Amino acid sequence: MKIRTTLLGLIAAGLVQAAAAGDEPRPTPPSAPWRGVHIMAPGHEGVALLSRAIREGLAPLGVNVLVLEIDHGYRFASHPDLGSRDGLTRDDARALAALCKAHGIRLIPQFNCLGHQSWKRDKLPLLAKHPEFNETPDISKVKNLYCLSWCPLHPGVNPIVFALIDELIEAFGADAFHVGMDEVFLIASDQCPRCKGKDPAELFARAVNDLHEHIVGQKKLTMLMWADRFLDGKATGYGKWEASENGTFPAIDRVPKDIIMCDWHYELRKSYPSVHLFQEKGFRVWPSTWKNQAAAVAFRDDAQRGASERMLGHLCTTWEGSDVVCRALLGERAGTRGNVQAIVDAMKACLTAKPAPEKGKPATAPAISGRPG
Repeated sequence: MKIRTTLLGLIAAGLVQAAAAGDEPRPTPPSAPWRGVHIMAPGHEGVALLSRAIREGLAPLGVNVLVLEIDHGYRFASHPDLGSRDGLTRDDARALAALCKAHGIRLIPQFNCLGHQSWKRDKLPLLAKHPEFNETPDISKVKNLYCLSWCPLHPGVNPIVFALIDELIEAFGADAFHVGMDEVFLIASDQCPRCKGKDPAELFARAVNDLHEHIVGQKKLTMLMWADRFLDGKATGYGKWEASENGTFPAIDRVPKDIIMCDWHYELRKSYPSVHLFQEKGFRVWPSTWKNQAAAVAFRDDAQRGASERMLGHLCTTWEGSDVVCRALLGERAGTRGNVQAIVDAMKACLTAKPAPEKGKPATAPAISGRPG
């Protein structure tokens, strides 16, 4: 017993010494390529349909990560006025998490942060209930309004948003969290007394770092986000939607490298330089596609060429209501309207390139670490 105790003491001392020297042990790399799907969360009444789609649609495709975008579609206890009376409950979250785990799928909840706080002029609950958080309070002066943003420097924003995030983390038993943050066009606005005249890259990095400190630093989870605002739209040729032309892209060198970058591109191109750029910068990257099947397959294949261990796999986004996506996955006629069938076809084309798990065996859920592998 004395020898064992001494040995454990020496090991512990060695780990402390290594940590003090900044030489922390490298985490285990993902145990399998990340075969992911991003779906908008249903309301409470849609949980049964989503559950069936997980069992009969996603699991047979070999999906091992599900990003469930919840936003305000949850019955929040900390701020009931910022949730939905018809949204997911805590019991729904627990049941979905357990179902995913049983099928080898890691469920990652998402709450959209900073941008996408409205659709055109229709404000989402945070800005509707707290207009003081609006980066551009006089929306009549905003040309070609797409989506509103909250002010990253307002002292009242983070306490509320962190409380909502914490509820979702606890309800889903999550070990990773997606913060959204795509398509942030309104930042460093002249309308905002706190942000006016400031560097958009510094403001964007501030918002990212605040979230990282809470999710990774305090909660010890992995943080994921959409990566478009870190890309120079002109230098990469991606333009202002899939990349930034409003000055946020220098933030790429001002945020922690352990953030997983969900690098989305939906159009067919000869090459997709960003997926390699993120790896060179030290980030793990998760290429993300949508409904254009040719573009999705081209991006998937380009991402695999010369990929390092930091290229995680592939993520298929849906951007349609959960009900129609689930029905399309299940082969039901009600899920064939609009873009939905094209979305599911592109998903299957990307995910069936590699053999799915043997029948009756779940896909292996990939390991996630808070630091780059």
